[in-house]
Amino acid sequence: MNRSGWKLQRNVHWLAAAIVVLLATVIAWQEAEAGMYTCQDSRGRISYTNVRSNAQCKPILFKNDLVTMELSSNKRGTENYDSEITSIATRYGVDPSLIKAIIHVESGFDHRAVSGMGAKGLMQLMPGTARDLQVYNPFNAKQNIDGGTRYFRKIMDDFNGDVKLALAAYNAGPYLVSKLHRIPAIPETRNYVRQVMRMYHLYKSGSL
Repeated sequence: MNRSGWKLQRNVHWLAAAIVVLLATVIAWQEAEAGMYTCQDSRGRISYTNVRSNAQCKPILFKNDLVTMELSSNKRGTENYDSEITSIATRYGVDPSLIKAIIHVESGFDHRAVSGMGAKGLMQLMPGTARDLQVYNPFNAKQNIDGGTRYFRKIMDDFNGDVKLALAAYNAGPYLVSKLHRIPAIPETRNYVRQVMRMYHLYKSGSL
């Protein structure tokens, strides 16, 4: 093989390798963008993430726009918290269907849920946020719903009632969203906003 032929073959190999890397990156990005999982650690604690970190992580399935969450058998459904959600959401001027949608995506209505970052309870309050809201027991459903709804109401006010921006701030933090004046280009946050809005419309329409 002459020198020019050898260079051509080498370039083809490099191009093929680059294409493989690019395809792997695209596939990984698509999986992170579209996939959400419930993960259970060795202590039985459940968290919600877009990264499948271990074999105990189960996918959240989307079927006909209805989210089927494969959780443990002790998961309690929305009907267990209907009265609390309606009462608390109405008190703070937030649509109860929106709070239901947030809880659905945040914890799957598991009041004992704990995320990998330490967020707890139905509305997944971080420890510092819970303290600021005087939620002393984040695993108490009523306290958690009350604190989370008050927090979301404040965020809604800060973003002039823009629901999507408020949801992005609830997920990624108010400071970042306020600085950017838009939903951050974070796959997890964008996926979160889409999921909550999907569930919101389903609850609002009575489909769930």
